Amino acid sequence: MSAQRELRAETTIDATPEGVWAVLADLDRMSEFSPETVRMVPLKRGGLRVSQWYLGINRRKYAVWPTRSVVAAVEPGRVLAWDTKSSGARWIFELTGADGVTRVVHRRPVPSGKLSLLSRAFAPLALGGSEQHADELEAGMAQTLARLKAAVEA
Repeated sequence: MSAQRELRAETTIDATPEGVWAVLADLDRMSEFSPETVRMVPLKRGGLRVSQWYLGINRRKYAVWPTRSVVAAVEPGRVLAWDTKSSGARWIFELTGADGVTRVVHRRPVPSGKLSLLSRAFAPLALGGSEQHADELEAGMAQTLARLKAAVEA
């Protein structure tokens, strides 16, 4: 499999899309859900909105690195997405609901199929290789959704 493949995880949550959104859109809580995210810090005023910048602090074992992300989509109760400029990847959460249950799809495509040069160099040196890290990211996405589900349903 390719490190540039679209990564994907999904779950269903016993809550409305609005209930899921209330937890998901609080990016201060992302470190509770994502096994690799330590913190997401807004870099501009105005809260969660399209074009907001975030500094992401990530960790895997002993490797710690920053990322800069720009929010690409904010559709309350439907879509949250940001582009991570340092890797070239887009992180997307899509919500669809019916009868009090919400399906959440978490995707990470790499638009135009190209990981950044920084990402292609960093992953082999610090993360055990691009392919291995992509596999870990996909497993981490499933873990993120399981933790989000637990938080929303609590």
